[in-house]
Amino acid sequence: MQQVKLVSTEGKLEFSLSGEIDSATSEDFYAEVSTAYRHDKKDIEFDCTSLTFIDSTMLGTFVKIFKTLKADGHSTVLKNVQPRIRKLFQICSLDTLMEIR
Repeated sequence: MQQVKLVSTEGKLEFSLSGEIDSATSEDFYAEVSTAYRHDKKDIEFDCTSLTFIDSTMLGTFVKIFKTLKADGHSTVLKNVQPRIRKLFQICSLDTLMEIR
């Protein structure tokens, strides 16, 4: 089960992610994040404390979000990323594009 929740709009858009986000749910994830961003263009921070799984489709979705924000002069941060999910970003060298804490 996937959960994406906008938890704060103070200074940045902060989303809390939990569960699994994969090819079956990445479009819904992207739509939710994009809608919030279109209404309030700010930096985005994803709290990944409870995120348990992503797949390559989701990696691509994060890149798409990153490119959109970068073009607008905003940043994308992923925080509290679990080690095995962090490893996916490292294998694809995406940790050099996005800030991952």
